[in-house]
Amino acid sequence: MNEPLAIKLRPTKLNEVIGQDHLIGKDKILTNLIKSKHLYSMILYGKPGTGKTSIANAIVNELDLPYRFLNATINNKKDFDIVVEEAKMYNGLILVMDEIHRLNKDKQDLLLPQIESGLIILIGLTTSNPYHSINPAIRSRCHLFELHELTEKDIKIGLNKAIKSNFLEGIGITSKEIDYIVKLSSFDLRYAYNLLEMAYYSSKDKKVTLDIIKSINSRPVSYIDKNEDGYYDVISAFQKSIRGSDVDASLHYLARLLQAEDLEIIIRRLSVIAYEDIGLANASIGPKLNAAIDSALRLGLPEARIVLSAIVIEMALSPKSNSAELSIDKALNDLNSGNVGNVPKHINSSAIGYKYPHTYKNNYVDQQYLPDKLKDKKYYIPGKNKNEVLMSEYNEKIKK
Repeated sequence: MNEPLAIKLRPTKLNEVIGQDHLIGKDKILTNLIKSKHLYSMILYGKPGTGKTSIANAIVNELDLPYRFLNATINNKKDFDIVVEEAKMYNGLILVMDEIHRLNKDKQDLLLPQIESGLIILIGLTTSNPYHSINPAIRSRCHLFELHELTEKDIKIGLNKAIKSNFLEGIGITSKEIDYIVKLSSFDLRYAYNLLEMAYYSSKDKKVTLDIIKSINSRPVSYIDKNEDGYYDVISAFQKSIRGSDVDASLHYLARLLQAEDLEIIIRRLSVIAYEDIGLANASIGPKLNAAIDSALRLGLPEARIVLSAIVIEMALSPKSNSAELSIDKALNDLNSGNVGNVPKHINSSAIGYKYPHTYKNNYVDQQYLPDKLKDKKYYIPGKNKNEVLMSEYNEKIKK
């Protein structure tokens, strides 16, 4: 079978890598390491199509040292044993390891001493955040470099490079089609190459048209992989946009989650937002959200999008308060630090001397409820929104 275009165009030198100007170029760290011919173990992490494998490939080619490519998931322990033996034979070897966040303990125990001694220089590749997903023992022996998402300009540079190469001989394509592929790529250069190549071979006369591209894919590829960090970035951005009262951004991230067809995470996240970020500023939002959730589950997709859009708009535009979260966290902090005290005798299970509030005017009687040790403690600080101000004013009024 023929190699994919993305592999045929893979850089052999760092200066051929597209993007990542913070790491590659004049006086940049990776370029300087190659110039000095001094390499250290590292982990390259970032979204798919940002150039992790391309950079690793360029590094090993430029240094012209023995190297091996392995995948932490696919390759077994025997493969790793062979690499260690080869490293001893060559007195040093570069190991490029894809999916390094999936490295199990057996393989890790095998490699750690060799990385520690410098016999193996590791270049780990991952789409996951290494601070969360990679074992600290490996992480502490590596330098971490984040690859930034490519820009539309970067994707366009890559596509023009492919078009001018010898791999798509006689291709016919205009700037309109190139721009459309850029939009569809969602900043993933590998996907852009794959789409261009398929469109080229799908045409009768090597002319890439919009109709051909749309027949392959008519909507942008969203980076929503439930097993990777990009998925959680979108969830985080969804909550932060509602919390920040940006209704348009809230709808954008809702659309991305809807495209992933993940009703469960949308419902769970909205339930958190209703009480963490809106809370007492709009006490009616909880019941409204529950009604919206019932409707969304009853309807299913695609109709559920309408219900969810309505409730997300209302939540984004709603007044906000996190006083409930702050209050309970302060109470929990006291418990965790041992600042507790005994329940007052008049409100314990025997309740000797307890005054029943409902027999008093305004259902209020002045008596102590907190333990003696905490009797003057204030956990709840009212928010400045209208609802909490009114509730607090009423509470103070009946106490007088």
